[in-house]
Amino acid sequence: MQPPGALRVSVVIPVLNDATGLRRCLASLRNNAVPSAIAEVIVVDNGSADGSSAVAREAGACVLESPGLRVGQLRNQGAAVARGQILAFVDADHEIVSGWVEAACRLLAERGVGGAGAAYLAPAGGTWVQRMYSRLRSRPPGRCDVEWLGSGNLAVRRDVFTELGGFDTRLEVCEDVDLCQRIQATGWRLVSDERLGSIHHGDPATLGALFRSELWRGRDNLRVSLRRLTLRGLPSVVIPLVDLACLAVISLSLAVAGWSGLWLAAGAALVVATSAVLRAARLLRSPGSSGPLAWIQAFSVAITYDVARALALAFRTRHRRSR
Repeated sequence: MQPPGALRVSVVIPVLNDATGLRRCLASLRNNAVPSAIAEVIVVDNGSADGSSAVAREAGACVLESPGLRVGQLRNQGAAVARGQILAFVDADHEIVSGWVEAACRLLAERGVGGAGAAYLAPAGGTWVQRMYSRLRSRPPGRCDVEWLGSGNLAVRRDVFTELGGFDTRLEVCEDVDLCQRIQATGWRLVSDERLGSIHHGDPATLGALFRSELWRGRDNLRVSLRRLTLRGLPSVVIPLVDLACLAVISLSLAVAGWSGLWLAAGAALVVATSAVLRAARLLRSPGSSGPLAWIQAFSVAITYDVARALALAFRTRHRRSR
């Protein structure tokens, strides 16, 4: 096994109009300073107009100017010029914890491990929407093999990434789900380790922001899920389709004058609400999450998430920072 110190890390950070977040992200990298491990920091700017490139250059990062590209293309461009044996993909609105780089090196030095990371953490002092939304992410304690890791907090062996051809540039979102599926399909393991913690300051702070975020984020969900459908991934396909059908029934029924239309709309609304109640119950499984207020908050986040994911199958929207 190669010693962790010999594995050089190239950190690739895509950014679009987030100079404040990028400055915080780069500061968290400095707190991870491991001279024998970090090879370089590469910031790929997607055409920012807020001085993000200047922030990166001031921090000593290599900057690539790549306006108008999808996030998968940005990450692939950064990886193409990277020199490290490990490619660490960290988004500009993330803040990695101390010890992240060393833990990533140790994990990817193990035989059979192709990628490592951890579920995002909500920002300390965040809104109730951010705290409840964060519970949607599966966060196993310690370390364990997983099926998926988010690309905002992901370390991948360079040889594995190159062999697979990087991120699928045809996807605007869910490119991380697709990459993780292909990593596992070729026999490599994905490991979640809480030592690779990452605070996601970009989590939606309000229900409106959550709706817009998931309306954009859910657009390629069905397409990617159907590529390698598993029993565990089946709900992410079925629930949006059923909810979309119910929303269509509600819209058509309300357009019909008469009680029959109202009853049909009520039945469809009950199906959507039941699915959201079940999701809300899962959000409240952690200790200290009981009481009427917690239930109202969990249901509000769940129904917003479900409706947005369903409508994403029928409507297209752009990312909030590109609007």
